Amino acid sequence: MGYAIANAFSSEGAIVELVSGPVNIAPNSPVINIHKVTSADEMNHQASSLFPEMDVVVFAAAVADYKPESQQTSKIKRNGNGLVLNLVPNEDIAAKLGGQRIASQILVGFALESENGEANAVKKLKEKNLDLIVLNRLNHPGAGFNVDTNKIIILDKDNNQKEFELKSKDDVAKDIVDEIFNLMINRSYA
Repeated sequence: MGYAIANAFSSEGAIVELVSGPVNIAPNSPVINIHKVTSADEMNHQASSLFPEMDVVVFAAAVADYKPESQQTSKIKRNGNGLVLNLVPNEDIAAKLGGQRIASQILVGFALESENGEANAVKKLKEKNLDLIVLNRLNHPGAGFNVDTNKIIILDKDNNQKEFELKSKDDVAKDIVDEIFNLMINRSYA
């Protein structure tokens, strides 16, 4: 979804900085600047360094909430006993940067929910200081991971929501970019 959004922005003439984890896809546009990362910590660092110069930030990555407390430099040999893996939270990149934003920036997040979708999305929207949040529902056929389609609801800070039909992720990305441009236009007239 992040690549589709980057492509949609690029097709509208935007300069795009794409922070990407390890994936087997590439953007359609050669003018998208890709910043490859392999961990949540690297993504946090890269996003934080780019953030001050961004007009619009879309947090589309599905960053893990937790990471191993420590990393091993060699193979852990089986010893016949169980293994306990201690996890620690990754920093919430959207929440951190939402707390650092300037008034002119537009921040858009994603919420992947299977229960209480709207309520959980609105909670994330407020907690992370976002302008818009895109709600994905795992329990809707054709939406979520490992499919080329999605069905979303976009919610804003004023409790408005707009539901979209199931469509290709490229078309969903265009809908998201259109909503962001509408927000930018409305802000310029406010």
